[in-house]
Order: sequence, then C-alpha cells, then structure tokens
Amino acid sequence: MSTDTSSLTADDLEFLRRPLHGFLTVAGAQPRPVWFEATADGTIQLFTAPDSLKVRRLRRDPRASLVVAAPVGERERWVSVAGRATVEPGGAHDLSRRLAARYWDLTDADRAADLAGILAEDQVRLVLHPETVHRYTF
Repeated sequence: MSTDTSSLTADDLEFLRRPLHGFLTVAGAQPRPVWFEATADGTIQLFTAPDSLKVRRLRRDPRASLVVAAPVGERERWVSVAGRATVEPGGAHDLSRRLAARYWDLTDADRAADLAGILAEDQVRLVLHPETVHRYTF
C-alpha cells in the first residue's frame, strides 16, 4: 500500500475513470455504493438529491471518503480517497447524464427512462476534495 497525502496520481485517475462502483462514506453513516467521476483537477464528483441523508450529514460535517476496488477476476487493486466534501448546487444534471452514459446502455429504452426520471428530480453535486489518498495494487 502506498500513500500520497495530497492528490490522485495519473494511474489513480486512469483506474477511477473506469465504470466501477465506489463506496461513499460520510461522517456518522455506513458506506453506500455510488456512481462517481474523477475530474481532471483531481476531485471526485457524485450527484444526489438535495434532501438526502448524506447531504444533511455533510452539511454538519464535511468529512467523506470513497473506496473503489477492481472487480473479481482482475488483480487486486483499490484506491481510497478521503477529504472534505462540498455540496454544489450546479452541474448535477450534466454529471448524471455523463455517468448514466458511462454505467448504462442508454439505447435501452428502460435505462433511458430511468435517466429521464433522474433528470426530472432536483439534484446537487457532491465534490470530494482529496486530502489523503491510499492505494493498493497486488
């Protein structure tokens, strides 16, 4: 395991740009599987409902972490990012469109309808600003 306490490496970003599920943990809550996007500036973005439990908890305590692991059948690898998360009012619908295209086949009518349902709801964007990054490759 190696630690870079300030940022994601190019290898980390390449790994995190794959359509993998991450497990988000906020203070006082159990981890939840989430879609996410690693950005060019080294932050991690997610979207959620503005009244979700994770948003309420992040407003009280902005600490959060995300763990992403390679799927079964690949060599063991994971990246863990911890830091302060901000709740941003803009950009959530654009993010949800990008992530839906990454995780789903949007030519499937059911998935396209699922995305339309997401876009019909209010969303906020969560931005995780890495302060500590741990990684492991075997």
